[in-house]
Amino acid sequence: MADKVGGMQEEQAQVVLDPVDAERARLFALLGRLLGAAPDAGLLIRMRALRAETGELGAAYGALAEAAGRCRADATEREFFNLFIGVGRGELLPYASYYLTGFLHERPLADLRGDLARLGILRAEGVAEPEDHIAFLCEAYAGLLAGAFPGEPDASLPFFTRHIRPWAARFFADLEKAETADFYRAVGRLGRLAVELEAAAADLPA
Repeated sequence: MADKVGGMQEEQAQVVLDPVDAERARLFALLGRLLGAAPDAGLLIRMRALRAETGELGAAYGALAEAAGRCRADATEREFFNLFIGVGRGELLPYASYYLTGFLHERPLADLRGDLARLGILRAEGVAEPEDHIAFLCEAYAGLLAGAFPGEPDASLPFFTRHIRPWAARFFADLEKAETADFYRAVGRLGRLAVELEAAAADLPA
């Protein structure tokens, strides 16, 4: 996982991961990568090897592989621009503050920055996006699941509950049906299911 994909600096720790947690971390790292920048040709080729397994999540991986197979890097770059940057603004605003308050740079961002400081997670130098961008949040969550940060143990669930769960499924659902989305429709489907599964798991009795 690159240290600037979601605009985050990462400190690796030596951690033995449960296979399920490792897979969850890989999934959210992939989402962070795809939402931080358009996939290049190499990443599209690698994603074509994803296999459709049983269940909704497996089918979503298969749909992403199919989308990667039919899309070229220049097309996904234009799509990314239209969705998230645009002339003036993109079709979607992928920020927690916007989804939770209707405005940018609001209280959710301030609350997030406080938690990031406590966890020792820093935005990488030269990255302009605020930390409540969905790419940063996905990659931070992936790092917490993978034990990549020196902060407190078992911090992933509170982080998800406070900073991802309240809004990210709505964002991904909007991405699924965005007018300018093609490849990113599959990303939206995968992300929505990932957040819904995390939320369902969080609600299970301890």
